[in-house]
Amino acid sequence: MAGSSHGHTPAAWTGVIISFIGFCIAGLFMVAANALGFWAGIAVVLLGGIVGFAMKMAGLGMPKESAEMAAARARASEAQITA
Repeated sequence: MAGSSHGHTPAAWTGVIISFIGFCIAGLFMVAANALGFWAGIAVVLLGGIVGFAMKMAGLGMPKESAEMAAARARASEAQITA
């Protein structure tokens, strides 16, 4: 995955950070036996996914790969395997 820059976008980082904060909130309130706080944390986790998707749709995610780029990537992969 390192060669494809998978997830190295503002949309991905923002979505993951918000979801991680929600996970921490839910975990804290689960230990404290507070159901309302737990579900609020779960809502923040879901919000992270929505924000990440919205940012991707706004152009802050990975651009779509063209057919030529996919073919070039396949040829480069084949060349590495046979070399």
